[in-house]
Amino acid sequence: MTSDTVHAAPRRTEAASRGAPPRRRGRRLGDLPIALAFVLPAALGFVLFYLWPTLRAFYLSLTQYNVLTPPRFIGLDNYERLLGDHLFWNALVVTAEYVVINIGVQTVMSVLLAVLMHRLTRSMFVRGVVLLPFLVANVVVALVWFWMLDYQLGIVNQGLEWLGVDRLAFFGESELAIPTIALVNTWRHVGYTALLIFAGLQMIPSSVYEAAAIDGAGEWRIFWRVTLPLLRPVMALVMVLTVIGSFQVFDTVAVTTGGGPINATRVIYYYIYDLAFTRFHFGYAAALSSVLFVLLAGVAYLQLRLSRAGESDLKGS
Repeated sequence: MTSDTVHAAPRRTEAASRGAPPRRRGRRLGDLPIALAFVLPAALGFVLFYLWPTLRAFYLSLTQYNVLTPPRFIGLDNYERLLGDHLFWNALVVTAEYVVINIGVQTVMSVLLAVLMHRLTRSMFVRGVVLLPFLVANVVVALVWFWMLDYQLGIVNQGLEWLGVDRLAFFGESELAIPTIALVNTWRHVGYTALLIFAGLQMIPSSVYEAAAIDGAGEWRIFWRVTLPLLRPVMALVMVLTVIGSFQVFDTVAVTTGGGPINATRVIYYYIYDLAFTRFHFGYAAALSSVLFVLLAGVAYLQLRLSRAGESDLKGS
C-alpha cells in the first residue's frame, strides 16, 4: 500500500465531513411538515376568529346593516356620521378617564407588589394568593363589589356610617362611578400584572444589585437607577397589554351601571355593544370598532417606540 493510498482515506473523510451540512439542511427541511402541523391549529384559529371577523367588520363598516336585511353599501357615510356623534366622543373621553385611573393605580401597585415579593419572599403560596382575584370571573367580581358598595345595604357604606362619614353612591354618582369601576378592575388585575413584573425582576442578575450595594447605593436609589431601567422591556410589554385591556372594559360596566348615570360610564365598548345589539345599527357599530382598532394599534406602536421595548440595558453586562 503506497503512501498516497494511506492518505486517501483521511481526505475522503474530510470531504465527507465537508459535505455534511447539506444533509443537515435536508433534515431541517424534513421537519418542516411536522412544524407546520403544530402551527396549523393556532393559525386556523387566528384566521377564523380574528382575521376573518376583522375583515368582515371593516366591510360592514362601509354598509348599512341591521341583520334583518342584506348589507347595503354606503361608502364612508358611517365614518362621517361618527365625526358628529357626541355620544361617541363622550365614550372616548369616559374610556380615557377609566384608562388613566386604572393604569396609573395598577402600575404603581403592581411594581410595589412585585418588588416586595422579589425582596422579601418568593413563596409559591404568596404568589397564588396574589393571583387569586384574577382567577375569579370578572362578572362575579363586579357583582360582589356592586353589592359591597351598595348605598343602602353595602358593607362599605355601613362601615363609613359607623365611622361617622356620609354614605356614598359609588356607582350612582357621575363623579364616583368611573373611578369606582376602575379601582374594582385594578383590584382584580393587579396580581396578574405584578407576577409579570416579578418574572422580569427574576431576569435581573443579582450581581448588578451587589455591585450597586458595594458602591453605597441605598434601596431607593437602587430601585430608580437599577431596577426600573433594567425592567424597561418587561414594563413596555405590561403597559401595552394593560392599556389595550383597559380600553376593552365592558363587563363591569354592563353588570353595575349599564352606562349610567347619564352616560357617565358609557365606555366605548359598551357604546358599540348598545349600537349593535340594542339598536341593531351593525354597520355603524362596525365603523366604531374599526376606528377603535386603528386607535389601539397606534397607541401600542407609540408605547413600544417611546419605551424602546426592543432594547435592554442588560446587553453587554
